[in-house]
Amino acid sequence: MKIVYTDHHKLHVTENITFGGYPFVIEELPQRVDQILDALHSNALGQVIQPSDHGMAPILNVHDAGYIEYLQAAYANNATYNQNDEPAIPETFAPRSARRRPKHVLGLKGYYGFGIGSPINAGTWTAAYWSAQCAITAAELVQTGERAVYALCRPPGHHAARELYGGFCFLNNAAIAARFLSGKVAILDIDYHHGNGTQEIFYEDPGTLYCSIHSDTDFEYPYYWGASDEIGSGVGTGYNFNLPLSQGTGDTLYLETLEKGLQAIRQFQPHFLIVSAGFDILDGDPAGGFKVTLKGIEMIGKKIADLALPTVLIQEGGYLVDQLGEAAVNFLKAFA
Repeated sequence: MKIVYTDHHKLHVTENITFGGYPFVIEELPQRVDQILDALHSNALGQVIQPSDHGMAPILNVHDAGYIEYLQAAYANNATYNQNDEPAIPETFAPRSARRRPKHVLGLKGYYGFGIGSPINAGTWTAAYWSAQCAITAAELVQTGERAVYALCRPPGHHAARELYGGFCFLNNAAIAARFLSGKVAILDIDYHHGNGTQEIFYEDPGTLYCSIHSDTDFEYPYYWGASDEIGSGVGTGYNFNLPLSQGTGDTLYLETLEKGLQAIRQFQPHFLIVSAGFDILDGDPAGGFKVTLKGIEMIGKKIADLALPTVLIQEGGYLVDQLGEAAVNFLKAFA
């Protein structure tokens, strides 16, 4: 199996940062990817290749141009305004009744961001851009004949919508890859958290099925999306499939629920499958709440592989760093 990876992810520095002069701590750290990469090398799971640069067109095919301009300039504008090198983090947020896009740097942060947990620093745009290029390169390889390719993406992407960022995500790698592919695409999101950004991008699209298995968002992030009655709208009605589960869900219930998602994918008969592979479903993950075991993750990988579809595997969450590499290896062995 080919593995698409770039060191550019390290430019998104999320350790030892401050906000307002105080330490600002998040779980999404560069060590996550380092652990996975080391485990892949140790298990000789495949050839690691660099992403090709496909430019801005595939990104702008998903994201609003004004939003992209904001991401590119957010850190510099914030640094100029605050006269410090702290990351850009929203301090105010646009309510549902907001009627206009502001011009002030403080207003823009809250116009495009829906949480404070996604700091934008000097290297964030470059890291996000190349994370997307990893996903696009993997999609291109699958489209041209590879059975399965793994894009080791960081930052992750499934919370990013057309013009919204949050949940550690800035560009929606899965959505960008899906739009890049020619033909019907099913996206299976197995991250602990609902991929609200992916859902909203394809909510009216009958050519893309989005299926997500996640923690019940009545009680878990991202809170405002992810219910089972969110089935798409307009011509996209019936092509959005949410399967929320309660905290504490273990292997048996998860695998039973996965089978429902796989059946929906079989009925859709896609040309390609994209998997938003979040390993924060693992028991003990600091940002999770399921009790899925390493063996369970292996079984999840096997069941998805049994679909026998050309598959783009895209890394999303997973924050139990000490076991993250083993989780990735267990999952990918089903495809290798």
